[in-house]
Amino acid sequence: MAGIGFELKKLFQKKGFFALLRAYGYAGVICAGPMLLGIVLLLGIHYISEGAGLDRGEQNMLTCMITYTLLSSLIITNGLGMITTRYTADCLYEEKPQKVMPSFYGSVCIMMIAGGVLYGVFLFLSKIPPVCALLNYILFEELIIVWTQMNYLTAIKDYKGIMLAFLVSLIIGLAAGYVLTCVFHLDVIPTLLSCVCVTYAIMAVWYYILLLEYFPEGKGSRLEFLKWLWKYPSLFFCGLFVSMGMFAHIILMWGSDIGVRIHGLYYMAPQYDVPALAAFLSTLVTTINFVTSVEVNFYPKYRTYYSLFNDEGALTDILQAEKEMRITLQDELSYTATKQVFVTIIFIVLGTIILPLLPLGFNEEMLGIFRVLCLGYAFYAIGNSIMLMSLYFADNVGACFSAGIFAVGSVAATLLIMRLPMRYYGFGFVAGAALFMLTAALRLWYYQRRIRYYVLCSQPLVEEQRKGVLCKIANH
Repeated sequence: MAGIGFELKKLFQKKGFFALLRAYGYAGVICAGPMLLGIVLLLGIHYISEGAGLDRGEQNMLTCMITYTLLSSLIITNGLGMITTRYTADCLYEEKPQKVMPSFYGSVCIMMIAGGVLYGVFLFLSKIPPVCALLNYILFEELIIVWTQMNYLTAIKDYKGIMLAFLVSLIIGLAAGYVLTCVFHLDVIPTLLSCVCVTYAIMAVWYYILLLEYFPEGKGSRLEFLKWLWKYPSLFFCGLFVSMGMFAHIILMWGSDIGVRIHGLYYMAPQYDVPALAAFLSTLVTTINFVTSVEVNFYPKYRTYYSLFNDEGALTDILQAEKEMRITLQDELSYTATKQVFVTIIFIVLGTIILPLLPLGFNEEMLGIFRVLCLGYAFYAIGNSIMLMSLYFADNVGACFSAGIFAVGSVAATLLIMRLPMRYYGFGFVAGAALFMLTAALRLWYYQRRIRYYVLCSQPLVEEQRKGVLCKIANH
């Protein structure tokens, strides 16, 4: 991600409001594109279906199908995505870009096959109309490709191309949905599902072209990245645990007293889902700030410190560089936390005023859940930034432990809160996110206090030869 920071720094150095707006827009799409697109599409589809005369029950069914597909694909890709990200970074560091695209093909195939089987079984048991099931399955497989592409796109400097693909695909999908349902009056649910599939298909093709412009086609094993899964299993579980912590509280609330069975295996809890969607948006500022501020300002200090070890720097220079690195890290994380607190307060105040005016059905109970979840997402955003800095120092075990605490804490606390009155809903996620932030901060502090030990003494003297099953598969 440091490469993104340096390129964006050039954009932020340009003067003027629109230049600044463009830089933040690029950063937002690159860092939070998947979730942004999902949220905008869900809102757009909701308004189009309402304008096309779809009743409330059918609207909920359509929302459920898209939401389930989005969440399922994100959970499937997050674990392996951490592995392929590390593999790609190592390939670029070793100046072997020809190895990147084979890993993309291999990882996509594995996730499409494994995830496709699981989601296909779910769709079969859900007993929705065959056309809708087929479109959901196509959308799921497309999302696997797009989410994986987003991991690889972090190395690309063509921000204008990435932004353009995002906007064009979104506009075409929503415009086609409106025309086909509101003008030509085609069957609303399958038509809108088809338009969502078209949206992600355009994005997948466009992003694939961008990848090929940056990375050579390459040769070699498409499964070589599996050695990294064997070498860094904590990264896989780190991605999986973060997904669980983020989404489990929403899924669990579908089984609460406010949960509603829509059809078959499809459930939702509108009184919780809608506030969660609105509250999540409060994290975007921190997500963008992490790339545009923390990494840009911190990375030079980080690079200087480790370069002194590699280039046989003097001890006094190493100690001074370490001090500067730690001070910069502390300042940037403090600044990030302060901005998130400020944004959270703004969201709570403005949300309380604006959300009841929107046609989203907000009542006092939903506003209360929104305020609580804004606090929870603030803890999550700060904790996630701290955890990512642990990954910066290759403290994969520490990051995985923090993410595991997040997942377990969020699930356990939500299960307890579900038994209480509705005014307490959301506090389970707050508890899990607060534990995540605290654990990540303590682990990073512990690691920083002993950084010279981890740099000089914790590494093996002789490279270990990996001989596991995954390594054997990767060699074929």
